[in-house]
Amino acid sequence: MNQYRSHNCSEISKKDIGKEVKISGWLNKKRDHGGLLFLDLRDNYGITQCVVDTEHDDFHKVESIRLESVLSVTGSVVERSDETINRNISTGEVEIKIKSFEVLNSSELIPFQISQEDDAPEDLRLKYRFLDLRKSRLHKNILLRSNVISAFRKKMTSRGFAEIQTPILSSSSPEGARDFLVPSRLHKGRFYALPQAPQIFKQLLMVGGFDKYFQIAPCFRDEDARADRSPGEFYQLDFEMSFVSQSEIFEMIEPVIFEVFREFSINKKISPPPFEVIKFSEAMDTFGTDKPDLRNPLIIQDFSKEFLDSGFKIFEDNLKKNMVVKGIKVPNSSKKPRTWFDKLNKWARDLGQKGLGYIIFDDDEAKGPIANNLKKEKLSIIVGNAALKNGDCLFFISDERRNAEKFSSFAREKLCDEINLREKGSFRFCWIVDYPMFEYNNETKKIDFSHNPFSMPQGGMEAIKNYNPLEIIAWQFDIVCNGIELSSGAIRNHKLDIMIELFKIAGYGENDIKRQFGAMYNAFKFGAPPHGGAAPGIDRIVMLLAEEINLREVVAFPLNQQAEDLMLGSPNLIAKNHLKELRLKIEEDKND
Repeated sequence: MNQYRSHNCSEISKKDIGKEVKISGWLNKKRDHGGLLFLDLRDNYGITQCVVDTEHDDFHKVESIRLESVLSVTGSVVERSDETINRNISTGEVEIKIKSFEVLNSSELIPFQISQEDDAPEDLRLKYRFLDLRKSRLHKNILLRSNVISAFRKKMTSRGFAEIQTPILSSSSPEGARDFLVPSRLHKGRFYALPQAPQIFKQLLMVGGFDKYFQIAPCFRDEDARADRSPGEFYQLDFEMSFVSQSEIFEMIEPVIFEVFREFSINKKISPPPFEVIKFSEAMDTFGTDKPDLRNPLIIQDFSKEFLDSGFKIFEDNLKKNMVVKGIKVPNSSKKPRTWFDKLNKWARDLGQKGLGYIIFDDDEAKGPIANNLKKEKLSIIVGNAALKNGDCLFFISDERRNAEKFSSFAREKLCDEINLREKGSFRFCWIVDYPMFEYNNETKKIDFSHNPFSMPQGGMEAIKNYNPLEIIAWQFDIVCNGIELSSGAIRNHKLDIMIELFKIAGYGENDIKRQFGAMYNAFKFGAPPHGGAAPGIDRIVMLLAEEINLREVVAFPLNQQAEDLMLGSPNLIAKNHLKELRLKIEEDKND
C-alpha cells in the first residue's frame, strides 16, 4: 500500500464494501448530525464521504479540524442507505467508516469558500490562486486544458507534423502589439524581446527544409486585457506547412479542430468540415464584423440607395455626407411595448448614436415615424427588399461607413438576445478570407499593413504594380467560432522582390527591411518554398469548451486586468546592483 493512500477519492465503490482502505486529501466539507460527524475528503480525482461517531476515541479531534486541512484517513468501506445515496459523485453509494486518521497539514482560516462557488472578488482569488485552483469548476477547467493540448499534440503528430520549439529570447519587431523587452547583461544597451508569435521562426523552418511544423507556442504581448484576451502571455497551436494552398490548410486543420471540439464538448452541435467560407467584405456587409457569431440568424442589409430621394430628410442629409444606412430585420418583435423601443433608443444613444430608428410591420402595413415620412414607392421598395412579414420590425443605423458597420454589429447582437434568437448548444465555425493587404491609417495619414505583413498578395507582383494598394487582397484568413476569433493565418510571401515592394508601400525602404527583418530578407535569397499556416488560440478554444466568458478561468496562473501577478507580486522592483549590472537606471516619475 502507498504510504498515503490505497485508493484515490473517486475510486471507491460498492465492490470495495467490507475492505479497509486509506485515502488522503483536503477536508472539503464537515457536517455534524448529532451522534455522527460526516467529512467530505477531496483530491484531484473526486470526493469521498467519511463518517465518525461520538464513540470514537478521537471524535473531538476530528471535530476540531479546519476545512482545507490535509488528512489521511483509514477505515472500512460501508454501503450507504438508499435515502443517503449521493448521485452527484462517483463514490456516492458508499462511505468510509473512520478507523484512524492523521492530519498531514492543518489549514488556517481560508479567505473564501472552496467547497462552493462564491462571489469572492477576482483580485482576491488571484492573490490566493493556489486556493482558487482547488475549486471544482476551475480545477476541471485546468485539467480540460491539459487534455485539449494533449489531444492537439496527438492529432498533429499523427498527421506528420514535427514538434519544434522556437526561441523565447528573440528580437523586437516594429509590427503588431508592444513587445516585452529583456535587457542584455553582456551587450550594453541592447535588449531581447519575448516573441509575440513564432512567426519569423516558423517561416525560417520552412526555408530550412522542414515540411510540417507545429508547437504549443507561448506568445507574449504587452497589451490591455479583455475577456477574450489575456495580458502578458497566451498559448496557441502554431503550425506551418510547405508547398500548400489556402484550401489545403483548411482541409488539414478543420478535422483537427472538429475532432477536439467533438471529444471535449457534451451534447453540442458542432459545424462539421468543410467550414463555411465568408469573404471579409461580405462579412462586414452582412454582420458588421469579421468575427460573426453564426448562431445569430439576423443579418444586416444596406438601404442607402432606397433612402435616396425618399422623403426621410434625416437619412437623405446623411447620405449627402457620404454616410450609409444599414437595416436589421427582427422577426416576432412588432408587438413589443413602446417602452421596449424606447430602451433600445436609449441604449443606442449611450453608445454614441443618435438613436435606433425602426419600421414596424403589422396587419400588412408599415408603421412608425420613419414609415410615415417615406414616399409610398420608396416604402414599398424597402418593405420588399427587407422581405418584411407581419410581426417583423426593421431597425436602422445611419453613420459613416466604418461607424455604421461597428454599431450595426453591436445592434445585431443586442437585438438577437432581446428576442432570444441565438441558437443554443452549438459551436458554429467559419473562415473569414480575402482580407485587404493594406488599410489607410487616419491618424498617421499613411498606408499600413492591415493584418500580417508577411502574407502573399493575391495576384503577386502583378497586383502590386496594377492595383491601388487599398484594393490588393491578401491570402489571409481567420477561423471564427461563435463570434470569437480562434486563429489568424495566411499563405506567406516567399519572394524577396514582393516583400520589398509590399514594405515600400507601407513606408519601409530596403535598408529598413534588412535592419528589422534581416533573417527573413537573407532567407528569401536562398530558395524559400511556398508555405502557409495558422495558429489557433489554445486559451480561447478551452474557454469555449469550458463555457466560460473569461480567459482567466481557463489559465492556471493568469495576470489580472492590470497585467499584475498578485500572487507573486510581479512586476516587482529590481535591486539596484542588478540594475547596475544590466546598465539600467530607473528614471523617477515626478508625478509619483
